This record gives sequence, structure tokens and C-alpha cells, in this order.
Amino acid sequence: MSKTITLRLDEDTYRAFAAAARADGRSLANLIQRAALLKIQEDQFIDDAEMAEILANSALVERLQEGSEEARERRGRFVE
Repeated sequence: MSKTITLRLDEDTYRAFAAAARADGRSLANLIQRAALLKIQEDQFIDDAEMAEILANSALVERLQEGSEEARERRGRFVE
């Protein structure tokens, strides 16, 4: 079920969003929803270039595997 929220924007921000929505042929609500979801996905997941960089670092991959194994076995020291 969809939810309705209230969002307060200053005039400059509103104009920027409204112009972007018009340029993209979207409603203002749809533009804001899509932009927010894309930002969340960008922050939560890594892109292919970042993953390639991680996988190219063999020492890091080895340590990640060791840490994963330790966590599975519930051993090691967890830092908050």
C-alpha cells in the first residue's frame, strides 16, 4: 500500500526538482521517489568497478574470507 508524506523544500530546491521533472517527463513526486531510491541503492551496493578493485586485492579477499569463516564459526573478536 502506498504512503503519503509531506516534504518541505526551499524555493530554489523546489525549482530545481520541478525543472528536472519537466525535463525528464516525470511528475515531481515520481522524480523525487526515483532519485531517493537510486541514492539508497548507490549507498548500499557497490558497482562493477568497485567490485573488480576489491577482487583484484588478493590480501583483502583472503582476509574477508577468513573473517567470514570466523563469523560462521562464531569465533573472533567483534568490534562495535
